[in-house]
Amino acid sequence: MLTLGVDLAAATKKTAAAVVEWNNGTARLAHLALGVDDDEIVRLFGAADLAGIDCPVGWPDAFLPFIAGHLAGDPHPVLDHDGIEGRRLLAYRDTDRFVTARTGLIPLSVSADRLAHPAMRCAVIQAKIAVDHGPQARDGSGRLAEVYPAASLKSWGLLARGYKGRGGAETQRLGELLRGLRQAAPWLDLAGHEEQLAGSDDMFDAVIASLTARAVALGATIRPDAAHARAARTEGWIHLPTGGLSALTGTGP
Repeated sequence: MLTLGVDLAAATKKTAAAVVEWNNGTARLAHLALGVDDDEIVRLFGAADLAGIDCPVGWPDAFLPFIAGHLAGDPHPVLDHDGIEGRRLLAYRDTDRFVTARTGLIPLSVSADRLAHPAMRCAVIQAKIAVDHGPQARDGSGRLAEVYPAASLKSWGLLARGYKGRGGAETQRLGELLRGLRQAAPWLDLAGHEEQLAGSDDMFDAVIASLTARAVALGATIRPDAAHARAARTEGWIHLPTGGLSALTGTGP
């Protein structure tokens, strides 16, 4: 099995991709790159069994009627979201609220934060994938799943905060996190990419996205239940791992 992980940014230069090859209880980082463009992501997707992308694959269901009402001069869809609670429904998806309740982490808003820029690019990439490989369900039931590396790390008992950025403290935490990952997953062969991973949180997150894609492929993530299924199909669904890292190899819980 090949799993692809993509840490998607608005700009190509900050976008990373990692491909992990799984075989007989072991895994090897077969490909790692920074500065990945749309065409390369689509190509890598075509070769992978399952891809995990660190970016929202949809917007809150309430957001489009709100914008359409504003554009048309129809006050009713706009007034439906009067007040802070109404605006929260515009800013956060059902899956974002689920992740916060489950992990304590608060995903960035796809409609009210800088994450909107990568999400626009992600929508284009999804369209390109649909043209070349067929449409992919936003709930992750196909070959493309939305992932959140910080939440995956927390689910696996690893450091989930404070490692992003170029400061000395962040670089030190990223190095510590990489060592923690190697200890927790001795079966993962990083194929000589340790220095790159210790110096780039983008590439590190791409690896975590690829590991999470493996969890999705094994059915070892939380799937949307009946209460969340409809929203997951339109807004997207962040897949949280349910087992330990050793479960990814099929040799542990």
